[in-house]
Amino acid sequence: MNQPTKPQQGHLLLVDDDRWLLDSMSQWLESEGFQVTPCWRVSDAKKKLGSETFDLVLCDIRLDDGDGFEVLDFARKRTPSTPFLLMTGYGGPDSGAEAVSRGAFDLLTKPLIDQELLTALQRAKQQRMIADENERLKAELDRRFGMENILSHDYRMLKIFEVIESIADARATVLITGENGTGKSMIARAIHRRSKRRNNPFVEVACGALPDNLLESELFGHVTGAFTGATHNKVGKFKQADGGTIFLDEIGTASPALQVKLLRVLQEFQFEALGGNETFSVDSRTILATNENLEEQVRLGKFRQDLFYRINVIHLQLPALRERIGDIPLLIEHFLQECRKEFGKEIEGFTSDAMQQMLQYSWPGNIRELENVVQRAVLLAKRPLLDASDLPPQVQRRDMVPQSALPVTSDRLRHAMTLPEKQIILNALQANRWNRNLTAEQLGINRTTLYKKMKKLGLQDEVHE
Repeated sequence: MNQPTKPQQGHLLLVDDDRWLLDSMSQWLESEGFQVTPCWRVSDAKKKLGSETFDLVLCDIRLDDGDGFEVLDFARKRTPSTPFLLMTGYGGPDSGAEAVSRGAFDLLTKPLIDQELLTALQRAKQQRMIADENERLKAELDRRFGMENILSHDYRMLKIFEVIESIADARATVLITGENGTGKSMIARAIHRRSKRRNNPFVEVACGALPDNLLESELFGHVTGAFTGATHNKVGKFKQADGGTIFLDEIGTASPALQVKLLRVLQEFQFEALGGNETFSVDSRTILATNENLEEQVRLGKFRQDLFYRINVIHLQLPALRERIGDIPLLIEHFLQECRKEFGKEIEGFTSDAMQQMLQYSWPGNIRELENVVQRAVLLAKRPLLDASDLPPQVQRRDMVPQSALPVTSDRLRHAMTLPEKQIILNALQANRWNRNLTAEQLGINRTTLYKKMKKLGLQDEVHE
């Protein structure tokens, strides 16, 4: 009668200079379902680690041509997530502490008891699974709270997302421009989260909120006695962002003197604290934002030309909300979901009449204003279905004919998208000079689908190719 097949336990690198023990352990571990690669020298183990992938490593400390700690250090550099177990016949408390401090999962003492060894290997595998799951969850959080939290299916925003993916790991300075409330801070955070700097600080500074002397101290720090009230040394934001990202919002408000210091730190990554002589070097990535036309400011002599060229390496221009009205229903539903959770109110959604009025409003405050309008409507709501009377006066259109009270909830967004669809396609066509191939590509649809939509929406007579 055939014995049941053991479940696969993974690929294990086994290192021991005792040939008899090496062969014996290899055979037993293989009978337990492991794929075993045996080695008896440090040099061989390093070669294997450099050329193959292992789920576990089990290594003796004392070896003919070195010791297990040398293999451990090599493995930690090559594959830090692979669990590494050491074993020794001369173990003590100090050896165990050193093994763990240098990155080993465990130190096992010879002679090894079969079940204890198997249990230790299973625990190490479980740790690897937990670590892998944590990485997956972290990646999922990054996905949810990175660019995907910037809700949009507007083709211009999708292009910006593509640029962010391309430049996330570059050290080049990024300039984000757009009206107030368009989400410049969220774009800056998305860049940081997708970079290798994601585990280091993200430091945000609102340059327009501070007077010049305080802003210089805020950015570069100061020493005791640098100015009246400077009673202690202060570390500036550039130093705090070392290894990470610093985001300078409203950079167009910087004074000429501060612009000189900014130019130096962006060119040389060096600066001195206010009132100090010590030069600090930093490894930070700088992202800047403004709602002003810096080219016009340069022409008027209010902004340094050399600084403008330095910060304008990668330029992301965010469209206003009125230019991406197709995103309004999507954003409204998102803000409604947040309000339901935060305020605990059972709100079904907005009527078609309310939605029409919000779609036709110009939104001078952009996404921030839209969020405030939704929050206000939910907080003041007396009934589950919100209508035009729940909107603030500036959003309401008295001349509109009320439509059916159809709630716009997550399963009815397609209906809400009917009105802006024509404008979305028209904007794309105009941006591409009515080139239907480029338009279809940017909208993520095929050419035939675009033709059908143009015909349905009455756009086929406007083609100027």
